[in-house]
Amino acid sequence: MKIVDIRATTVAIPLEAPLRHANGGHWGRFVRTIVEVVTDEGLVGVGELRGSGAETERSLVGLKKYLVGHDPFNLEAMRFMLLNPTAALYGNRTALHSAIEFACIDLMGKYLNVPASQLFGGRLRENIAFGSYLFFRYPAEDGSGEISGPEQLVAHARELKEAHGFTSHKLKGGVYPPQYELDCYLALAAAFPDDGLRYDPNAVLSVPDAIRFGKAIEHLRNDYFEDPTWGLEGMRQVRERVAISLATNTVVVNFEQLASNVLRRAVDIILLDTTFWGGIRSCLKAAGVCETFQIQVAMHSSGECGIQLATMLHLAAVIPALPFAIDSHYHHLKDDVIVGGKMRYTDGKLPVPTGPGLGVELDPERMAQYAAYYRETGNYVYDRDDRRRGWYPLIPNERWAS
Repeated sequence: MKIVDIRATTVAIPLEAPLRHANGGHWGRFVRTIVEVVTDEGLVGVGELRGSGAETERSLVGLKKYLVGHDPFNLEAMRFMLLNPTAALYGNRTALHSAIEFACIDLMGKYLNVPASQLFGGRLRENIAFGSYLFFRYPAEDGSGEISGPEQLVAHARELKEAHGFTSHKLKGGVYPPQYELDCYLALAAAFPDDGLRYDPNAVLSVPDAIRFGKAIEHLRNDYFEDPTWGLEGMRQVRERVAISLATNTVVVNFEQLASNVLRRAVDIILLDTTFWGGIRSCLKAAGVCETFQIQVAMHSSGECGIQLATMLHLAAVIPALPFAIDSHYHHLKDDVIVGGKMRYTDGKLPVPTGPGLGVELDPERMAQYAAYYRETGNYVYDRDDRRRGWYPLIPNERWAS
């Protein structure tokens, strides 16, 4: 089996409402580029990454000069072709490689007629637990969906719990001053005393603010305290003073950083991400290192639609120790580009797909609809908020919005 073509299409999938975070926001939609890798056998494998339209599409299609004629099973050779030291130095291809790897794994499973998880040793669990991912939100165009205070936050979490069965709740912070977000977090804890909690301000707290916040929530049923401040040294100082496990998806996202954390512990839980780490296989390698050194793992969300979500499910199915519900923005999406539309939660869990490869297929009508929606709406700037005049993100953020 040989690769003969690579196709890329950018789509925009609507969100219920704009999601705010410490660096700006997701402005009413997620923009994703879908890649299709075509083989001489007539099989098509699918992948996905965060998109930016023509630029991302050109970058993916530009990989044809490396990959046409390549066997999708030869993933290690592909890794060195695309992620060699020179490529890493002059042009970070990690996300591109991830999307192509997803598609190749999809092809491998389709060729062998087995689910992707069988390629990695077989699944240890059939259903994967997810947590609710809670954001402060601006209202949608119709005025609905705003979340700016503890009452709205608790009401939204309760709706999600009733609809999907979530028993863990993560607050994305860094939007308001720390004391206000602490009040919101305490309100969640009071409303859901038997559920797990997580707080993630996207690393914008100063070390003293992170320590103060952490000590104020030590008594709660916390899953973990995610990226309260920036850098391994900052996280190390917080870890020494706060009796909560620290997690990250920002300062340990490659093997060099993981080695540093092994040698001098700053983070207790590594949030694997199938895009950030360069694919499913890199995440499995990282999980093996973590298992060896008694570092726990969980999973980060990249704002995925169903293709990358499937990679997360297959990865979660084969990791021996996965003590936490994994993150996903997925419940904020109004639809998906896969056949059947959005996957459906039961008791806070999604089933691992059982079809060959990733186990999901593109829906041509939905692809056309959301490609057209992308052409209509275009890209957005992730790290700006036009509603906060003169604002830009700072780390640490010492000038909180009013």
